[in-house]
Amino acid sequence: MNLKQLEFCVALAEERNFTRAAARCHVVQSALSHQIAHLEEELQATLFERLPRQVRVTPAGEVVLAHARQVLDALRHLREDVAAVAGQVRGTLTIGQITSLTAVDLVACLAAFHTRYPQVEFRLRMDKSEVLMEDVRERRVDVALVGLSPGTAIDGACHRLLAEESMVAVLPPAHPLASRKRLSLATLAELPLVDFQYGSGARRQTDEAFAAAGLPHRVPFEINHMSLIERFVQQGLAVGIVPVAIAAGFTSVACVAIQDAPVRRVHAVWSKLPTPAARAFMQELLQHVAPQAEPRSSVELRRRARAG
Repeated sequence: MNLKQLEFCVALAEERNFTRAAARCHVVQSALSHQIAHLEEELQATLFERLPRQVRVTPAGEVVLAHARQVLDALRHLREDVAAVAGQVRGTLTIGQITSLTAVDLVACLAAFHTRYPQVEFRLRMDKSEVLMEDVRERRVDVALVGLSPGTAIDGACHRLLAEESMVAVLPPAHPLASRKRLSLATLAELPLVDFQYGSGARRQTDEAFAAAGLPHRVPFEINHMSLIERFVQQGLAVGIVPVAIAAGFTSVACVAIQDAPVRRVHAVWSKLPTPAARAFMQELLQHVAPQAEPRSSVELRRRARAG
């Protein structure tokens, strides 16, 4: 067994095709196939089921893959740590973020980081908070920027609070309640709501707020992207509850403050054993989350909430 064979196994499992896996590993298909077969012979187990147009990982293959990824990951970190001792930060930095990130200008942050560390390659993923946190724990993502409710525990990873965002109601401009200065959760509970899917981290922020008030949280429209909330509200189908900064970017909607408003906390989450690139990125990131002036609409919403 050797490192190349482990690399080939991971590539074949992810590509599910010998031709694509060979191209990814920069070898001819016959060489990759031979090495996989040699490893199966050594382990006396079939790691991949050969199908007409693809391959499928067997239970034995899943066991090998778990170990292979750990070994290859450790080797990557070893090389990067040795380079860091010599003053070189390099390697691949995988960043994950939620689609509704407003606490930091990630593109500007990455541009500044690239200027300082040009040898680091980037990979960017967008997904749900709970998926990204699991990816950090499994070391598929180096740093994730996620939005969580105040009651959410972050286990198995390091984390840093970047921002705390109050949430506001967004209504169709012609809605009878659109001119109100502030709405209660009890009032919102009687309206058709659009929100993220039940069980998601984004949905938990509003679920917990309604539960704390002893109110039902009925959501006839469950979506998976923040932009869909804007569209449902614009069409007069529902009322949404979103962070202040997100609401400020919506068009053709009315924004109203909420009494006992739900809160979203934006965290940076990273591995307990960060790579040098991840450590350097966190230093850069924290320079881009200094307090900034809020949009005028956000300031007005907060003023209204205080004036009540």
